[in-house]
Amino acid sequence: MSLLGTHVLVLGLGESGLAMARWCGRQGAVLRVADSRAAPPGLDALARDLPAAELRCGKFDDSLLDGIALLALSPGLAPHEPLVQAAKRRGIEVVGEIELFARALRDLGWRERAKVIAITGTNGKTTTTTLTGALCRACGLSTEVAGNISPAALDALMRVLDEGRVPDAWVLELSSFQLETTDTLDADAATVLNVTQDHLDRHPGGMPAYAAEKARIFGAHTVQVLNRDDSWVSAMRRDGARVIRFGDGEPSGNDYGLRTVEGRIQLMRGHQALLALDDMKLAGRHNAHNALAALALCEAVGLPQDRCVAALRDFSGLPHRVETVLEHAGVRFIDDSKGTNVGATVAAIEGLGRPLALILGGDGKGQDFAPLGPVCARHARFCALIGRDAPAIADVLSAHGVSHRTCATLEDATRAAFAAAQPGDAVLLSPACASLDMFRNYAHRAEVFIAEARRIAAEGAPS
Repeated sequence: MSLLGTHVLVLGLGESGLAMARWCGRQGAVLRVADSRAAPPGLDALARDLPAAELRCGKFDDSLLDGIALLALSPGLAPHEPLVQAAKRRGIEVVGEIELFARALRDLGWRERAKVIAITGTNGKTTTTTLTGALCRACGLSTEVAGNISPAALDALMRVLDEGRVPDAWVLELSSFQLETTDTLDADAATVLNVTQDHLDRHPGGMPAYAAEKARIFGAHTVQVLNRDDSWVSAMRRDGARVIRFGDGEPSGNDYGLRTVEGRIQLMRGHQALLALDDMKLAGRHNAHNALAALALCEAVGLPQDRCVAALRDFSGLPHRVETVLEHAGVRFIDDSKGTNVGATVAAIEGLGRPLALILGGDGKGQDFAPLGPVCARHARFCALIGRDAPAIADVLSAHGVSHRTCATLEDATRAAFAAAQPGDAVLLSPACASLDMFRNYAHRAEVFIAEARRIAAEGAPS
């Protein structure tokens, strides 16, 4: 795809937008970059790396499209944005970063030389992406992990070009926002881990529209790795495609699943036991599902199972994803601040399998909190609620007889949860909500929780 002299408009100057601007500029495009914010985060980097680019900040208007041949859309902006629709009416092609990346691989002649593995899902995609990358490396493949996980795929591509090397594998975490503008990736293997309510404010068509965007990850030649327990995902099977399934129960054929053998949960491929769940450093039954998906993806691209299983045993996971912070007075403090939707929190609660004092709340993004009721009734001794949607969560908990209290701060909620916990319990921060109503981001929320847990531990056991 030659961009020499092509007038390109990049909309949005976050990480992906800046990567698209750099890539298009590198290909000789004439750049116009626009962001609705007065001071977008990539401003200084754009001025440093692309001083010739025209920059416009503030409210979008149709004059941005004058003279433009290609619109590169950041994932933070929806395709139904009025300016994007105006571009389409003018016949201007609209692409996203992953589409530019896919075209670049083909233009470079790398598509036949490198495996492309793509991963999406409402929950678990960052862990599964990182794990799949680790398994590929353990099998001796030079592997780049990029996409929604960071770095941006085009930034990673430019780096390896500058280093003069061709990776053996690309492992890409892709969000539904990125997939909206991706048409020709055609990954060698891909998975949709699950589809539960999230980002419905972005998808006016509700769950069917959200699931349809996730399904765009599968190309004509992609081996499909499907969660057989998720009806939305199971419906994505394509006629004629090779399919490998994974799920919670015992597998059939050569699919992946879990089986209890002599009191221990085993990860299985068909009738073959691969690894006991309690031999994994990665905690929780939900992470066993992520591990099964990663093993299936690696099988799909022909990697040796024994080396993958050995690497899985030693993989310890990621920060803020069901991560034990400390243990004090017999109570374990667990940080799952990345649990930003109901599905992720339900998975964390059920995966831990111990009594909990739970911290919930924040910005629910229009979710239905009803699924929290029965799972909290089974596993939560007490729930401390914070943030904008605490009242809506409280209504659900009250309907299921779950003890709860609304707290003004996360520090107060952490102390209330610890006071309610008993030895052998866990205090779990898994809010089921986004963080921006109270914090800079989910990592900042985790920092506040961890700091308060450490203060509690330093004070000694409760009297």
